[in-house]
Amino acid sequence: MAKIGVFDSGIGGLSILNEALIEAPGNDYLYLADSANTPYGEKSTDWVTSRSLALCSWLIDQECDAIVVACNTATAQAIAQIRETFPQKVIIGVEPGIKPAAQQSFKKIVGVLATQNTLASDKFKQLLASLLTNCEFIQQAGVGLVPLIEQGLLSGPSIESLLHQYIDPMIDQGADTLVLGCTHYPFLQPVIDHIYGEKLHIIDTSSAVIKQMCRLVPITDTKSGSVGFYSTSQGDSLLGLAKKLLNRHQLIDARAHTVHI
Repeated sequence: MAKIGVFDSGIGGLSILNEALIEAPGNDYLYLADSANTPYGEKSTDWVTSRSLALCSWLIDQECDAIVVACNTATAQAIAQIRETFPQKVIIGVEPGIKPAAQQSFKKIVGVLATQNTLASDKFKQLLASLLTNCEFIQQAGVGLVPLIEQGLLSGPSIESLLHQYIDPMIDQGADTLVLGCTHYPFLQPVIDHIYGEKLHIIDTSSAVIKQMCRLVPITDTKSGSVGFYSTSQGDSLLGLAKKLLNRHQLIDARAHTVHI
């Protein structure tokens, strides 16, 4: 049974953990939320890199066999440095699913909703440049969404107002596919589906990330492992949101801890 560390700026990485508990329940998981410093989307590259290294170092001290960087901003800005610093560990990142989006878009017009830092990163630009496609990508920073999601607000006037502000112009320009380029955003898919219905096909790469994790860290146990939650601010609050968002039996005995990193 492997011990897998999963970290994010806050609760967004729970969307990745959810897939892990479905696809690979036979591991022990440590979920680390840097809630004291969320969101990462508008912070400097140097800050995100330094912070990501500190979080990874803490997870390695907890004897994690592998680490999932369950944050698009941290992946885009820091994963190369993380892998260079910890070459002995399996490091799995996340990235916006623009390739499957380009393949599935009928109109070849795709909206990409992500953080400001993800869209501005060299890694994202290189990903776009690597695609041999005539697809048009409409990029939009989802400013303000992460703080609301961190409060557990997944619907209502504040969320819907921002979604209309960001997504309506994409549809007006012909987009028929939307990439959720931040791990927080899959929790908004129900309200996005409610507002836009069949106008948009949603791309979320959570499942692909965990399939890659399973290739790199083979499953050796069919029994459900343990899940522990750690936060740099109010661990009990993190656990409460996790139980609300994930609703998995593995969380019944889960414990929460507040850590200072």
